[in-house]
Amino acid sequence: MPKKDANRIIEKIERDASDDIRGLDIKALHGRDGLRLRVGTYRVLMIDGTVLDVLDVGHRRDIYR
Repeated sequence: MPKKDANRIIEKIERDASDDIRGLDIKALHGRDGLRLRVGTYRVLMIDGTVLDVLDVGHRRDIYR
């Protein structure tokens, strides 16, 4: 993953963790628990609770497999 994309993903995860979700593309996952955060062509799979748990980060063509 290019460093530029990694930095964007980290920034978005930190914004979500701080409850500043304005402008973030977050949706519930279908068929399993969790949420999906879209960052360009990458997806962050996570569970939002007391502590934000990031489960996986990957390209959209690979992440849901």
